[in-house]
Order: sequence, then structure tokens, then C-alpha cells
Amino acid sequence: MDERKDWYLEYEILHNRPGLLGDIASLLGMLSINIIMINGVEDNHRGMLLLSKEDKQMKRLVTILDTMQTIQVKKIRRPKLRDRLAVMHGRYIKSDSDDKKTFRFVRDELGILVDFMAELFNKEGHVLIGIRGMPRVGKTESVVASSVCANKKWLFLSSTLLKQTVRSQLIKHEYHKDYLYILDGIVSVKRSSEKHWQVIREVMQLPAVKVVEHPDVFVQHSEYSLDDFDYFIELRNNEDEEITYEEINKPQFDEQDGFSMFDF
Repeated sequence: MDERKDWYLEYEILHNRPGLLGDIASLLGMLSINIIMINGVEDNHRGMLLLSKEDKQMKRLVTILDTMQTIQVKKIRRPKLRDRLAVMHGRYIKSDSDDKKTFRFVRDELGILVDFMAELFNKEGHVLIGIRGMPRVGKTESVVASSVCANKKWLFLSSTLLKQTVRSQLIKHEYHKDYLYILDGIVSVKRSSEKHWQVIREVMQLPAVKVVEHPDVFVQHSEYSLDDFDYFIELRNNEDEEITYEEINKPQFDEQDGFSMFDF
């Protein structure tokens, strides 16, 4: 028995007449191609996740769709992560035109961001992710929510979520590929010890997912470089917001804030 394959089909609607979607769905049914999910994808484009038993079914489908004057096929391929999320959320994730490893989000897109990171967190082996953004934009909260979606246990090596947390040692069971390791690059650089950096080096060797907030500051004061990262995520309050480090570099918690250092 042949294994069914999933496909991504995207087409542009040139003339949106009544019954168009029904005709395409009927055509898929006649070709024994199943529809997994369907959604509008930006500017009169419609995206579909399909399931077929044989590649020749998809070739027949494209041949027939090319004869239709009401639509124009834009993409037909095995689905990428961005394709799946586009169908789920109705829009494509924005990536940097110069750096294909960088993906950009605004706060209104936290839903798609969480789904995107959850997919990354489920990758096997060593994955290093950098996340950029101004204070209180929702970086750490999004990472934690994504780890819940990915059914991953998370562990803070350094953080400012509640207190300034810096881990200088881990217990044996915390060195595990099923953990998601989270660290704040600024806290690790400014408030850490050599023991803390030794923990970071040990964790970096594990076949697990690591997330570094403020990766640019992190690499400036460590032996790691931006080339070591597999993905970068930028989160802004709005598309025009500039991510700078002047405000970030100020002490976020001092004695008057009522917060203290939590080092263990």
C-alpha cells in the first residue's frame, strides 16, 4: 500500500464566481485527493493542505487547474512549515529578505508566533534560536507558551521573568534532550559567574533546543557567534518599532524595585 503524501496548493483567484471553491473541491474528490485544511492566504490567494496517494494525481490536478481561467496556480509542493502556518492562520510569516534565518512578528501575531516556535521546538537534535525584542514585548512569555504547545519541559538558565535568575549548576536529570533551555543574553553577560558560563557550555553540547533572548549582546561577550544560530525571531510592538539596546542595557531591577538576584 502506497504511503499518502501531503501537498501544499496555493492559487490566486482571478475571478471569484459563485461555486468556484465547490468546483475545485469536487475535482479533488474525483482525483481521490483529500483536503486536510483550507484557508484564504493574503490578497485573493487561497491555500490548501492536501493528501494524495500517488504523485500522478497531483500532476493531473495541476494540468486541469491550468486550463481554468478563473484561477492561477501559484505553488504546488510538499508543504513547508511556513505553508502549514499560512493555511492555519491565513497569512504568511514575514522573513528577512537578506537573512533567510530571520522571521519577524508583531504583538498582534502572537498566535502564529507561538505555533511557529512550537514547530521549531519539536525539531530533533541541537537547535539554537535567538529572539530579539524590546522589554515587555512578550518574548519570554511566548517562548514558554510555545514550549507548552510543543509539550516540552522548559528550564531557565538566566531570566528576568520574575526575578533575575542565574543558574550556576544543574542537577543530573536537567541535562536532557527533552528540555527546552532558555537564557537571557543580557543577564548572562552582566550578572553571571564562570560557573554559569560552564553550565551554558555544557548545555550547548546537548542535542536539545536552546533559546537565547538578546542574541546580539550574548555573542558580543562570549565565544559564540551569530553564525551558530539556526533561527532568529524578531518580536515588535508594531512593524515600525526599532529594536535597540540602550534601554535594554539599563539595570531593569534594582533595590528600589523590590526585586533581587536569584542565583542557584
